[in-house]
Amino acid sequence: MIVFRHELRQGRIGFAVWTVSIAFLLVICIFLFPEMKDEMETMGDMFSSMGSFTAAFGMDRLNFGTLIGFYSIECGNILGLGGAFFASLIGTSSLSKEEKGKTAEFLLTHPVSRIRVITEKLAAVLTQITAMNLIILVLSVLSIGIIGEDVPWKEILMMHGAYYLLQLELACICFGISSFLYRSSTGIGIGLAAMMYFINLVSNMSQQAESLKYITPFAYCEGADIISNGKLDIGLIMIGMLFACAGITTAYIRYSKKDIR
Repeated sequence: MIVFRHELRQGRIGFAVWTVSIAFLLVICIFLFPEMKDEMETMGDMFSSMGSFTAAFGMDRLNFGTLIGFYSIECGNILGLGGAFFASLIGTSSLSKEEKGKTAEFLLTHPVSRIRVITEKLAAVLTQITAMNLIILVLSVLSIGIIGEDVPWKEILMMHGAYYLLQLELACICFGISSFLYRSSTGIGIGLAAMMYFINLVSNMSQQAESLKYITPFAYCEGADIISNGKLDIGLIMIGMLFACAGITTAYIRYSKKDIR
């Protein structure tokens, strides 16, 4: 597991920065809730009558005066975008950085197969995403307890679970893309995550574009749907996991035959 440990050491600073940043913003939002609780009910009425903008974020189906309603919008967007950016970045750079850093010929001339390199790099990506989500979940739950609110365990766990699956899907897709790149490109990862986010907004705003929800992982992370239905959309999740598996399969096939420059 030499490659695996090396990947974790090499990515520890980025992992720490992204985890601390996302967790810090979530904790701040949670601590602000008691101060804004009374105003949230009035704001909820105002937001519910803003047409397409309201539908885009599901605010017409949420009560801002409750912790879970506030959490799903404010904290959900932070975790969704922040986590998606982090997952896409580490997925995109995982395989391509060896050629960019001129370390590919050093690594691949050792008695280590390309399959093993791919497997250990993928394991490192998934480990970082898992660790980040566990840390953020623990800090979020502790923060809710500190402000004196009851923790809505079912909704919190479902929401965090959905965003975890979103990050896994994007990371695996970007991992597959990384096998085609000859130099690390952070723009591709950021661009893909941002595009998926805005595709979901468009699908929420227009009935004609509703079918777009089948190609974006943000569709199964909608806080309004999770809270109102009391469950995750397994159909959308299965489609997302198929995309993830396609990304992993592509990485193995492409990188195993790739002409390293």
